[in-house]
Amino acid sequence: MTLRALLPALLLATPALATPALADIAHPAAADMPDAIAAPETPGIAAAFDIRAAHAHRDGRTVTFHMTTGGRAGAETPQPAGALGGAPVLGYVWPTSLDPAAVGFEGRTGILALAATRHPDFDDTPLNDENGDGDLGNDGAGWHSHWVVLTPTEPCGDGALAVRDIPDGAAPRLPATWPGLPLFIDSPGYTPLFDGAEISVTVGFADPEILSGARYDGVTAALQVNANVHAPLLCVTDVFDIASGDLGLPGRLD
Repeated sequence: MTLRALLPALLLATPALATPALADIAHPAAADMPDAIAAPETPGIAAAFDIRAAHAHRDGRTVTFHMTTGGRAGAETPQPAGALGGAPVLGYVWPTSLDPAAVGFEGRTGILALAATRHPDFDDTPLNDENGDGDLGNDGAGWHSHWVVLTPTEPCGDGALAVRDIPDGAAPRLPATWPGLPLFIDSPGYTPLFDGAEISVTVGFADPEILSGARYDGVTAALQVNANVHAPLLCVTDVFDIASGDLGLPGRLD
């Protein structure tokens, strides 16, 4: 099933996050990024998640994914739930046409997406110390990166998406930096960078040949950990904005 076919399920009711646009932030014009997916203002959502452009550029085996917003990117923080079960997650997400095998997952298992996320209730980057305090286990509240594989997951809602679960006893192929959760999720340690209205993440690929012609889009979204913590573990609960408007993945890496 294509991302375009999944669009009706993705467009869930979206509660507004009350953050005003910041007049002092410079917003790069789409004309300055000729290959960008330009997006109009979306009323009723937090400015930090109002996508104005999504763009990616390739330099050999590395790709930098960008997203420009209508406010200060990264300004929003989820309200802690106090436990892993029910924990909220906020994210900037770049769905791609790449096979999950491109970054070390079992192939043909869903939609490979790069995500920058923030969730104060848990830390899913056990190999990284994002806040530099010498503790590897207290960094979930800061923005960090993941590769995830998304699939339609009925328990999350009719046709809704989730990060693909790993069933008990299964042993799929996973990246070397898999954080140990029963999910198709990787914690590669790529640092999200924020510059006013823009967030960017630079990632590397072992095989640059797979990048030619790859397609991408930009999405801002909320996710939530299941109260039972598994089966499913992490559902997409709200889609705030979609760069293309229809998840057609119009962006291309050449």
